[in-house]
Amino acid sequence: MPSFLGFLVFILALMALMATRTPVAVALGTIGIIGTTLFISPDALRQLGNIAFTQSSNFVLVVVPLFVLMGEALAATGIGNDLFRAAHMWLRRLPGALAVATVFACAVFAAVCGSSPVTAATIGSMAVPEMIKRGYDKSLALGTAAAGGTLGILIPPSVPMIIYGVLTETSIGDLFIAGILPGIMMAFLFSATVILKVMLRPELAPPLKESTPWPEKFRALGGVAPVLVLSALVIGSIYWGIATPTEAGAVGAAGAVVIAGLMGYLRWFVLQRMLDATVRTTAMFLLLFVGGLFSSFLLTRLGIPQGMSAFLTSFDVPPWVIIVLINLLLLVLGMFLDPTSILVIIVPIFFKTVTALGYDPVWFGIMVTIQIEVAAITPPVGFNLFVLKSVVPGVEMADVVRGSLIFIIPMLLGIVILMAFPQIALFLPALMK
Repeated sequence: MPSFLGFLVFILALMALMATRTPVAVALGTIGIIGTTLFISPDALRQLGNIAFTQSSNFVLVVVPLFVLMGEALAATGIGNDLFRAAHMWLRRLPGALAVATVFACAVFAAVCGSSPVTAATIGSMAVPEMIKRGYDKSLALGTAAAGGTLGILIPPSVPMIIYGVLTETSIGDLFIAGILPGIMMAFLFSATVILKVMLRPELAPPLKESTPWPEKFRALGGVAPVLVLSALVIGSIYWGIATPTEAGAVGAAGAVVIAGLMGYLRWFVLQRMLDATVRTTAMFLLLFVGGLFSSFLLTRLGIPQGMSAFLTSFDVPPWVIIVLINLLLLVLGMFLDPTSILVIIVPIFFKTVTALGYDPVWFGIMVTIQIEVAAITPPVGFNLFVLKSVVPGVEMADVVRGSLIFIIPMLLGIVILMAFPQIALFLPALMK
């Protein structure tokens, strides 16, 4: 119980600092520094410096800016429009065809982008205005793009999976491969949600009347070929053991820049914008990562993760009950914290508990990734909500939130399915062995 109280005090202190509009990374670092000084020893502050240098200079983290650059380079091209157009042509007979096409365009783009906001912005900025122009309900259009954008961190590559892998010393390659089938499953669950909603309320999405000749459908696939080839190179090289995730990231980043150049988008100001966005995202990630390490050091030295593990595993209940409780906590924290913050706070505390209960670290990584997908569309701080509000002109935040909330249901259903059938995540990594 003392460990539980310690964890509660930590969360309350974090919320108090955030209430003063302190950035999460600074809040985490401040708690780590002050807590270490007061409860451990001022001399232990030297260890914080060593931890910050050692972990942030980990060669594995080089993959983060590489995958961010890959996503930014492709986002700068018109390839998002090609993805949406191809998906629309092939899926036009389905109820809510444009919304379903948005989901699958996000899923394909996610295979070359490790960021949820970038995926939502790239596809949503073009798909949402098109849906609204065709008479689609504004909330349905916005909610579909926001939810589809979350696939950017589940379908590999994924920046959050890299963070999880570094924090838990779990194979990043295994995590990437493990995310493929759950990512496809989530895309189908999102699409099923759209179809069911439109079938119940047809006025939300008027049917498309024009037909598309087969030759035009196949020509549309040519526009998405660069993404498919690049995705196959990146994920295939990891799956077959040809390249490490870092090497695959280098191939992906170089390939994305080459594609942007061949498509005529690689002008100087575009390159400058791509590199600027990559540096900003990487710097934000590293600051948050180091702040999380400071807090993690404090909590570990105080014995809170170990105590929480002993406390939770002492209950005479089935292990799945503990997993449900952890998921409920993640759901609540997702309303107030961004996805990366949740990772660096929760994973070090509950990882020992989960592994002590006999669960696979790779499976838990996919579970946590889906949970932080929920956080990306959960008000009041869901990143994708703000992204859609900023990239789509003339919409209100209320429309984005109202359209997104329904997609929390398929996400939670996906978690339940993954708990019942863990091999959905573990099947492909097992084939790599």
